[in-house]
Amino acid sequence: MSKYIKIVEQTPLLSNAQKFVRFWNRALKGELFVGLWLVFKEFYKAQIHTVQYPLEKLPLSPRYRAVHELKRLLESGNERCIGCGLCEKICVANCIRMETGYGEDRRKKVFEYSINFGRCIYCGLCAEVCPELAIVHGKRYENASEQRASFALKNDMLTPIDKVLSGRDSEFSGVGSISVDADKHIKLTPLKYLEEKDENAIKTTAEIKQKEEVNA
Repeated sequence: MSKYIKIVEQTPLLSNAQKFVRFWNRALKGELFVGLWLVFKEFYKAQIHTVQYPLEKLPLSPRYRAVHELKRLLESGNERCIGCGLCEKICVANCIRMETGYGEDRRKKVFEYSINFGRCIYCGLCAEVCPELAIVHGKRYENASEQRASFALKNDMLTPIDKVLSGRDSEFSGVGSISVDADKHIKLTPLKYLEEKDENAIKTTAEIKQKEEVNA
């Protein structure tokens, strides 16, 4: 029956000079001096890269996921949200709550809409699933609070109507927005094919009549 044999490797003792070389190779390797050289080089260029926050703020990416906003239609100023509830269902943090009902005109309306920013993970799923581009991520990222739970109600997130009617609001181009070439990816419906077929038939008939008139 085979047995395990323990092999003990005896490493040779190193001298003080060898220990210093080993320390030099493991700890420094020249990167320290390269970093110091870059620091001094940028220092003598006198190019200040520090941003004086909060007086100065860096520009945000158009797809940055910050605090949510509820948008309005640019033409009429009406609310875009139709109360479909997709954002509430897809929210993985379960932080969106909405109350819907029927108004006096018998149309579905959103009476209450709240988001618990203490639980929100800013994943962007609510903005991507919204069919009307009603809930979006704005550019306000300073949402620190002394309390654990920080709620935002509908009136806090809804775009002011005077801002929309005065033309100071623009179409959102961030998370969940429609791409520039979205029309190229839309598939035609059967009715659209019939419309194109009728248009081609009308053009063909008109061309035949023009040729007959020219020949006559």
